[in-house]
Amino acid sequence: MSTSSNPMGVMPIRRLVVHMSWPIVLSMLVQALYNMVDSFFVAQVSGAAFEALSLAYPVQTLMIAVCTGTGVGVNALLSRRLGEGKLSEASAVAVHGYLLYFFSWVLFAVLGLGFAGTYMAFFTQNPVIARYGVEYLTIITAGSLGVCWQFAGERVLQAGGNPVGPMLIQGVGALINLILDPILIFGLFGFPRLEVVGAALATILGQIIGMLLGLWMVRRSRAIPLHLRGFRFRGAVAAEIYRIGLPAIAIQALSTVMSMGLNKILTLFTDTGVFILGAYFKLQSFVIMPIAGINNGLTPVVSYNYGARDRNRVTGAVHFALVLGGAIMAAGMLVFLLLPGALLSLFDATPEVYRDGIPALRILACSFPFAGVSILLCAAFQAMDAPLQSLWVSLGRQVVFLFPAALALGAVFGAAGLWWSVPFAEALSLLLAAACYRRLYRTRIARLPAGEEK
Repeated sequence: MSTSSNPMGVMPIRRLVVHMSWPIVLSMLVQALYNMVDSFFVAQVSGAAFEALSLAYPVQTLMIAVCTGTGVGVNALLSRRLGEGKLSEASAVAVHGYLLYFFSWVLFAVLGLGFAGTYMAFFTQNPVIARYGVEYLTIITAGSLGVCWQFAGERVLQAGGNPVGPMLIQGVGALINLILDPILIFGLFGFPRLEVVGAALATILGQIIGMLLGLWMVRRSRAIPLHLRGFRFRGAVAAEIYRIGLPAIAIQALSTVMSMGLNKILTLFTDTGVFILGAYFKLQSFVIMPIAGINNGLTPVVSYNYGARDRNRVTGAVHFALVLGGAIMAAGMLVFLLLPGALLSLFDATPEVYRDGIPALRILACSFPFAGVSILLCAAFQAMDAPLQSLWVSLGRQVVFLFPAALALGAVFGAAGLWWSVPFAEALSLLLAAACYRRLYRTRIARLPAGEEK
C-alpha cells in the first residue's frame, strides 16, 4: 500500500483518530467488563479468594506492561516504516515483534512457575489467600502465550490501519472468558467446581482463542505482507523495537510498583485499604480503558504522520485526543462522586469497607482529569520517538510524587488523608507533562512542514 493511499495519511485527522480508536475503546471496555465479572464471581467464592486476586493483580499488570511496551515499539516502528513507504522493512518489524513476544512468554512462564509462592508469601501470611494466589499466578503465567501473541496480532493489524481487527481479537477473547468464568468457577453444566483455578483457566483460554484469531487475520492482511521464508533474526531491528518500547514497558510496570507500594503503605494506616484499593483498580478500569483505547489509536496516527513529516496532522491528532480523553475522564469522575456506594456493592463489601471506601472513591476520582491528559501526552511522546519524556511523567505519577505524599499524608491525617496523595501526584505530573510537550513542540514538531490538513 502506498503512502498516498494509506488512510493514515489522507483521512481527515479527527475522523482518523475516532476511526482508529473506537474499536479499541470498545474492546477495552469489554476487557474491563470481563475483569470486573471475574472479580465479581471470585468475590462470591470468598473474601479470601477476592483478596488473593487483588494481590495477584500487580503481576498481571507487569505482564501487560511488558506486552504493551513491546507493542508500543512494534507499533511505532512499523507505522513509521509504512509512513516512509518501506514495506519490506515493515514486514521484518512485524515478524520480529511476534518473536519478541514469544520470548516474553518464556520469561513469564519461568518466573511464574518458580516464584509464585515466594511472591504471595511476601504479602500475606494467610495460608488460604496464599494458596489461591499461587494457583492463580501459576496458571496465568504458564499459559500467557495467548496474551502475548494476542497483543502481537493487535499491534500489527493496528499499525497497518485496521482498527477493527484488534477489537475483534480482544472482544472474542473476552466473550469466551465471560462465558467460561461462571462455568469453571462454580462448576456448572457438569463441570467440576474449580473456584480460583477456574477463573485462571477461563482467562487463558479466552486469550488463546484471541491469539488464534489474530494470527489468522494477520496472515490475511494486505497492508503488511509478512515474509517468513528466508527470515533471519536481526538484532538491530529488535534493539530499535526495545529502544522505543523499553521506556513504555518501564512506564506500564510502574503500575505494578504503585499497586505493591500502596498495598504496603495502606497496611500501616488501615485494615480495609487493600480491599478498597483492589476494588478501585477494577472499577477505574472502566474509565482508564477507554483512555487506553484512544492512546492505542493515537500512537500509530501520530507515528505515521510524524514519519510522513506533516505537522498539522500530528498536532491535530494530539489535540483532538486530549478533548476526547478529557470528556471521558470528567464523566468517570462524576459517576464515582455520585455513586461510590453502589460501586462498592459489586464486591460484597462489608460495613467497614463502605465506611472507609465511599469517601476514598470520591477522593480518588478527583485524579481522573489530570491522569487522562498525562496518559495521552505520554502516548504522543512515544509516537514521536521521545520515550524518555513519557518515562519521567509516569515515574512522577506513580512513584516519585505519589509515595512520599502517601506516607506524609497518611502519617498526618490517617487513611483519609492518604487517598489524597493520588490526585496530588496526578496534578503535579500533569504540569510536568505539559512542560515536556511544550519543549517537544519547539524542538521537533514546529520544524515539520505544515501540511495541508489540520
